[in-house]
Amino acid sequence: MNAVASTSAPSVGLEVDDIQSGALRPRPVPYAGRFFLLRVEDPGAGRALLRRLLPAIDGGLPSAHPDQDAWVALAFTHQGLRALGVPQESLDSFPPAFRQGMAARAQQIGDVGESDPAHWEPPFGTPDVHLAVSALAPDEARLEKALDRARAALRQTPGVEVIWRQEVRQLPTGRTTFGFRDGISHPSIEGLGIPGSNPHEAPLKAGEFILGYPDETGNLPPMPQPEVLGRNGTYLAVRKIHTKVAAWRQFLRANSATAEEEGLLAAKMVGRWPSGAPLTVSPERDDEALGADPHRNNDFQYRADDDRGLKCPAGAHIRRVNPRDADIIGTPRLHRIIRRGTTYGPPLPDGALEDDGADRGLVGVFIGAHLERQFEFIKSEWVEDGNFIGYSGEKDPVAGHHDGTDSMTIPEKPIRRRIQDMPSFVVTRGGEYCFLPGLRAVRWLAGLDD
Repeated sequence: MNAVASTSAPSVGLEVDDIQSGALRPRPVPYAGRFFLLRVEDPGAGRALLRRLLPAIDGGLPSAHPDQDAWVALAFTHQGLRALGVPQESLDSFPPAFRQGMAARAQQIGDVGESDPAHWEPPFGTPDVHLAVSALAPDEARLEKALDRARAALRQTPGVEVIWRQEVRQLPTGRTTFGFRDGISHPSIEGLGIPGSNPHEAPLKAGEFILGYPDETGNLPPMPQPEVLGRNGTYLAVRKIHTKVAAWRQFLRANSATAEEEGLLAAKMVGRWPSGAPLTVSPERDDEALGADPHRNNDFQYRADDDRGLKCPAGAHIRRVNPRDADIIGTPRLHRIIRRGTTYGPPLPDGALEDDGADRGLVGVFIGAHLERQFEFIKSEWVEDGNFIGYSGEKDPVAGHHDGTDSMTIPEKPIRRRIQDMPSFVVTRGGEYCFLPGLRAVRWLAGLDD
């Protein structure tokens, strides 16, 4: 019997207004944002902060009112829930991955070498990280307005300290530090009413992303207890990723004879051209109009359009993290995730091949109701190994951890090409597993007794 529930099963009405907007709303384009990590020094102070923050935390779907295009979200680490005084039986009801934290699971998700937690930026991976606050808006003015109430709550609450902050914003090019359009693909959630970016993909069950609803197996995901704490919540894998842009450019130059070949090799590694145009639709050259068209730039499948990977290699980044209908080992719908990627730091000047020492990269937030079979599975099985596509030992050419001896297979006629001696192009600078509760749960946490 197929483990995935029928897509014709009746939908379950989502309690949308109780779900934090950070889990539901697509990232603005353009965008500006802030991330903060907080330490709670006293449980009473932490709960007082929650009471003051509640009016600043947004729930539900986007409003037509421009002043509400910005939103603030609040999430907790396992240590943070403990610091607030959550009862032990509730703490024990969370899944093992969340209780242990991202740093403790670094080996299995590929955070090794330069990315090992021993090298992470403080305070990531330490018991001091308790709360994570994020804010996103279309511009700085609306961002500052959204943050005003949160800042006021912090000023009024001694005993809670901001221990890390990160500014993010869309670059003037509208692309990542590697030079590629981002934020194109996102799934549709059954009952939410926001269409997904791929018209060939049926909506996924709400329980894949929000606790308290059936998932793709037809079952309710395990939920923290009591129910008021778990329902309408979800999990976040928050990661700060440094991008080695100079190394990326040097590698492309060393493995290409012309600028055109550099561009094609980069596209083969990513799976898209810099404009966002997918190789599966435009395999020979970039197409700016296609890349900018949200009705076409994600309208493709692999089995029907590129089964052998002659257009987009099976090992390309976008094909690994979302195999769609490709013939692979496993069931892709059980491993879908919502991804929010935001850029930090200045771009490396065009044409520069030497690193300038600036810190640049992305803060990624990966959202799902199952940390282990969503984020951790994708990272360990699809990014850090190629067995599921028949290329055992080959890693994601962009996001994988490489030691300088790795390779990538690019199918070509008459003979496939192997790109050799691949270094890492990204370094994990820090990460945390967080729980994003529903708004009723935040009120419950704020009202806990000593």
